[in-house]
Amino acid sequence: MPQIFHPSMNTVARVSIFGAVFIVTAIVALMLLVVRSSYVTEVGVVREQPVPFSHKHHVGDVGLDCRYCHTSVEDSSFAGIPPTKTCMNCHAQLFTESAMLQPVRDSFRTGEPLKWTRVHDLPDFVYFDHSIHIHKGIACVKCHGEVNEMPLMWREHTLHMQWCLDCHRQPELFVGDRQDVFSATMSTTVDPSTASDLVAEYQIKSKTSCYTCHR
Repeated sequence: MPQIFHPSMNTVARVSIFGAVFIVTAIVALMLLVVRSSYVTEVGVVREQPVPFSHKHHVGDVGLDCRYCHTSVEDSSFAGIPPTKTCMNCHAQLFTESAMLQPVRDSFRTGEPLKWTRVHDLPDFVYFDHSIHIHKGIACVKCHGEVNEMPLMWREHTLHMQWCLDCHRQPELFVGDRQDVFSATMSTTVDPSTASDLVAEYQIKSKTSCYTCHR
């Protein structure tokens, strides 16, 4: 039987197989890079807001406590977004003619709430309770970063499931004293030698089952 394909086709076949493997690997690597990029995770990306609220000024310079605006953070799953009245407690006296704050004054006058864009917005299929983490000694800064250094708010971490699991698997690496939970600096983590004592005192359990977050 005569040979159908020229012997050079063997080389072509080998090159094609190698090329296909290379292309598939490159596509997978590209997908992983995209998924972890700021384009998808929005880490470090400043979101547009109705008013350019500066945590750096209000927390870092003025010294406002997180709970002044986020009133339900200790008792609710939701930290709470302050009503316009909270803003006007100060701005009825300060910067009353500022053009930047005109949306705040309009909101207070009309009763129409400001439409803030959530920066840390988890998917609907994820359950997260702020109050539980606060009472277990997980400081705000561990998730939200040093907001006292943020002139405009951005996401500090990916919020990927792996990021959550890192803490749930080894809470002793992230736990801090409850009295420092609302500190704006990264010095909220206790010494490793005493972290295990806090884990026991606060009755922190390494919960990694799916039901913990997906209910």
